[in-house]
Amino acid sequence: MTIFDAGPALEESFFQHKAPTIARGLIGATLLINGVGGRIVETEAYDISDPASHSFGGQKRRNAVMFGPPGHAYIYRIYGLHWCLNAVAGEAGSAVLIRALEPLEGIGQMVVRRGISDPRLLCSGPGRLCQALGIDGSLNGAPLGDAPFQLFAPGGESPITEGRRIGIRVGVDTPWRFGLSNSPFLSRPFAAEGFAAG
Repeated sequence: MTIFDAGPALEESFFQHKAPTIARGLIGATLLINGVGGRIVETEAYDISDPASHSFGGQKRRNAVMFGPPGHAYIYRIYGLHWCLNAVAGEAGSAVLIRALEPLEGIGQMVVRRGISDPRLLCSGPGRLCQALGIDGSLNGAPLGDAPFQLFAPGGESPITEGRRIGIRVGVDTPWRFGLSNSPFLSRPFAAEGFAAG
């Protein structure tokens, strides 16, 4: 797959839905930052009622973007080291974490940024993805439909697996993790409870 296999640019209306719907719909979409990126293969959904969400407990300075316009980037740092990219969803306080993508465009730049050449490890995790694509906090709040972002709809139907989210301590039973079935570029394989959803 290359960028030319992608569908049309995603419209703002795509992000007016609930986070799980958007998370599922982004599987197979093409994400580029300044021309570098690939196909999204893994996402997770979070909303304001979710104890694992940054918005749980209400709006604060750190999570303010989650309460702003849908279709904008919510970017934060974890462990003081790694940036994470999220797409703000239609309900206030909800967003979709972009966990992994299949590298397709600008792989040479990704290799330089990551310091490794194995394509399976370039973007297989939210921190790796942001490092490979050159994403940092300066893009927090930026619209995903404008430069340096490009976001294209999936070019066709993708087989999707759903399961429990990972890397969290609360809300662990919520099955809001979505992935391209059997993709070698996932941040982690789906556990046995994961099931094919389309």
